[in-house]
Amino acid sequence: QVQLVESGGGLVQAGGSLRLSCAASGVTLSELGMGWFRHVPGKEREFVAGISWNGGSTYYGDSGKGRFTISRDNAKNTVYLQMNTLKPEDTAVYFCAADRRSGGGVTTTLRNYDYWGQGTQVTVSS
Repeated sequence: QVQLVESGGGLVQAGGSLRLSCAASGVTLSELGMGWFRHVPGKEREFVAGISWNGGSTYYGDSGKGRFTISRDNAKNTVYLQMNTLKPEDTAVYFCAADRRSGGGVTTTLRNYDYWGQGTQVTVSS
């Protein structure tokens, strides 16, 4: 059974930082592209960042460019999202997801992602 478990969310003041982790079991992430998305009630799920199977390629949505960094440690079967200079508008539930359809590359296409975690809440106070 495939499981992705996010952790590291919480409450932080504007300007602060958080590091999210996504640990996988039941699947070897080293062959898969990975992504982080976020969701605010009433809005569509938003692509935040993606990383290729070996970390050689990364891509960011407009919301995270210059502030967020996605990385991975395939030996630990874990993907990370370092978020700096957080803003109140970053408040959302953050999900990690695994992409089995892009051959290990990076994609922003939500429907390409087959496995999803349960999400972790990030709240940024002003």
